[in-house]
Amino acid sequence: MNRTTTRPGGTRSGSSGPGRQSRQGPVTAVRRPRVPATPQHQFAERLLAVLSGERPAHSMLNLMFRGAYDQLLELAPRTPFRTRGVRPVVRSCGGFRPRPDVIEAFARIGAGEQLRAMAFRLEQSADQRWRCTAIELGGERVPAGV
Repeated sequence: MNRTTTRPGGTRSGSSGPGRQSRQGPVTAVRRPRVPATPQHQFAERLLAVLSGERPAHSMLNLMFRGAYDQLLELAPRTPFRTRGVRPVVRSCGGFRPRPDVIEAFARIGAGEQLRAMAFRLEQSADQRWRCTAIELGGERVPAGV
């Protein structure tokens, strides 16, 4: 009896060699999602998860100062980035540093053909952690051609 088990790193014991096919099929690498590198991109991903209804608002409690958290509590029940069928994603994220310990950031949120925006301010606290002090979601919709 030939047992095939999966080892850490995606290799299989009992297969007929590296990269060869066994009875279960070819050995393939698992692709891991890209981890956002900047503080603003990390925060945008987490904020989007709350505003699309994937995560509860209290999951952001230690990432926000009181005023911004209160803003989030007002926005979250409306789930402004919830869509039908297509999961919203952070398409791009950028920011400006008026001071070394402050980031004024924006994120473009895409869901299919729809594109929305959010802006937020991050400040680095005494413990060197970035925390949000303000949130703003895309303003009024402007008709095309204006």
